[in-house]
Amino acid sequence: MNFVSGFRAGLGTGDFDPVYETSDETSNPLGRVAVLLATHNGERYLAEQLRSIEDQTWSRIDILVSDDASSDSTLGQLEDHMARWPKGRFSVVEGPNRGFSENFRSLILRHEPQRADYVAFCDQDDIWNADKLENAIAWLSSQPANTPALYCGRTLNFRSGRESFSPLFRKPPCFQNALVQSIAGGNTMVMNRCAFAILRKAARRGPFVSHDWFSYMLITGAGGRVFYNPVPDIRYRQHEGNLVGENNSWGARVLRMRYFLQGRFRDWTDRNLANLEACEDLLNDESRRTLALFREARTARLHRRMALLFGSGVFRQTFKGQLGLFVLGGLFRLI
Repeated sequence: MNFVSGFRAGLGTGDFDPVYETSDETSNPLGRVAVLLATHNGERYLAEQLRSIEDQTWSRIDILVSDDASSDSTLGQLEDHMARWPKGRFSVVEGPNRGFSENFRSLILRHEPQRADYVAFCDQDDIWNADKLENAIAWLSSQPANTPALYCGRTLNFRSGRESFSPLFRKPPCFQNALVQSIAGGNTMVMNRCAFAILRKAARRGPFVSHDWFSYMLITGAGGRVFYNPVPDIRYRQHEGNLVGENNSWGARVLRMRYFLQGRFRDWTDRNLANLEACEDLLNDESRRTLALFREARTARLHRRMALLFGSGVFRQTFKGQLGLFVLGGLFRLI
């Protein structure tokens, strides 16, 4: 098989060529999973991650990789795995080289929904439990095919021999939560074809803050169902090169507070709302009402602002998070 490089200009309009390197396996989409993997200089971690995908108990797995200008041995490792991938198709394309979020958006635009029944996001430095995909599909296959459905969950973070869990969230995933909080990493997410088709439509309309947060917002906003697994399916290898790290340590909490005070969270919310406004036709009526109330709350005078925040129903998963939402967002307009 030949290395595939199919990137061309047109990121702003979602103008990407779908590219697949076809294996000898018959193209039967029944029960097929497409894994969308973004890479950049991942030589230290990639081989073990790919082995963990190959070791999945699920047998039909296609991989589409978008590589963002790696200068190490990442491409060589990918070519090696592509030549002997036993579970389906394996393709590598050149990424947009505009950051991890745009790399994942390019993958979303390249993958054609009819190619697979399920789509999973993948980071280069994860290690998947052998039953990760099987667990996700067990739930997804129980949902109506015409209803957007997203599986996600906790992660087991690993760094320098020390393990820790991502936060355990207990409140039901929904649009009111998604507007102000991302509860799961993209590396835990698997979705059905219906959910991915909606996400792909939205991705054509412009860039987003992060693929995982936007997926959560859009799928719940469209009336989709989300299952949050409290038992981790993956190990997330924390290291100095991670763009996104664990969020349950005191250091992470201090960093989040700094983001609030610096206005970064408000900037993210501005961008998220702009994305959702461009996709309002994909949202259901209840989500559009919630969005309108939350949008108005962010610019209203204090007494009106608090009433609108309560009326919108937006919430964060923990008591401290909810308190911060109303203090920082309601009183100081930092959300």
